[in-house]
Amino acid sequence: MTLVYLCKNETMIKIGEYNDLDIIRETPQGVYLGDSESNEILLPNKYIPEEFKIWDTLNVFVYLDHEERPVATTLKPYITLNEFAYLRCMVVNEVGAFMDWGLEKQLFVPFKEQARPMKEGSWYIVYMYMDEKTNRLVGTSKTRKFLSNENVSVSKFDKVDILVTHLTEKGANVIINQKHEGLIYIENIFEDIRTGDKMEAYIKKVREDGKIDVVIQPEGYKSIEPNAEFIYEELKAAGGFLPLHDKSTPEDIKNQLGLSKKLFKKAIGALYRDKMIVIKEDGIEML
Repeated sequence: MTLVYLCKNETMIKIGEYNDLDIIRETPQGVYLGDSESNEILLPNKYIPEEFKIWDTLNVFVYLDHEERPVATTLKPYITLNEFAYLRCMVVNEVGAFMDWGLEKQLFVPFKEQARPMKEGSWYIVYMYMDEKTNRLVGTSKTRKFLSNENVSVSKFDKVDILVTHLTEKGANVIINQKHEGLIYIENIFEDIRTGDKMEAYIKKVREDGKIDVVIQPEGYKSIEPNAEFIYEELKAAGGFLPLHDKSTPEDIKNQLGLSKKLFKKAIGALYRDKMIVIKEDGIEML
C-alpha cells in the first residue's frame, strides 16, 4: 500500500496521520509547522492555540484541503489512514458520496468503492486509504478486502479493541484491532450493542480456520479477578448489599450488573472464598 508524505528530506510529514511538529514562523495566514529536516506545512489561523511560542511542539492531523494542498489541523478526525470507522453520509452527487469525518472537507467515497449505493443521512462502516492514482485520501465501504485472518495476531484471553460492523442472527460481527474479523455469538451478548459501537473485548477462541470468537466480558480464570472486583465495587456503591445471589435469574443479573449468570457465580464464589462477602438467601453482603 502506497503512503503519501510531504517531504524534502528523509524525515516526512505523514498525510492522513497525526504528526508532532514545531511552530517555526508566523504569517498572516497562520503559522508554519516544521520537522527536524525543514519540511513545512501551514496551520491556518482558526486552528492556532490562543497562546503559543515559536518552537512550541503541536500534535496536528495532516490532510488535503479543498484544493488538494496539504494542511494541518488541530481538529480530531473520526478516522485516520488505514483505519475503519462508522461515518455518516452527508452528500451524494454525480461522482460519489461524501462522508462526515470530523473535518471541514468531507471524505470522498467513489461509486466503485460502495458496497451498496450510499444514501444521504445513512451511516456506514468505512475504511480510509490513500488512492495510488490520485494521491488523495479516499473512503470505501468494501471493507473486507482490508481485513485478514491469515496471520492472526491475537490469542485466547487477549484484551482487544473492537468495532461492531453489523448484527445477524448468529450475533455481532466485529473488526478486531483494525486488522481481523471476529464474531460475538448471540449467547455471549449480555448488553445492548449496535453497529458502530467501539469497545474493549476479549478473545475467546482462535479457530484452526482463522475464525475468531470474541466476548465482551472476560472468560475463565482470567475473568474471575476483574469481575469480582467489579461486583465488590458495586456492593460498596450500594451500601454493602445487593439483592442478587446464585439463585437469581440470568435476566436479573444481566439487568443489574451486565454479566452472565455464569460469570456472576464465578465472581461471587471468588469473593466468598476470600471472605469478602457472605451469600444470603436474599442477596450478597460485604463482610
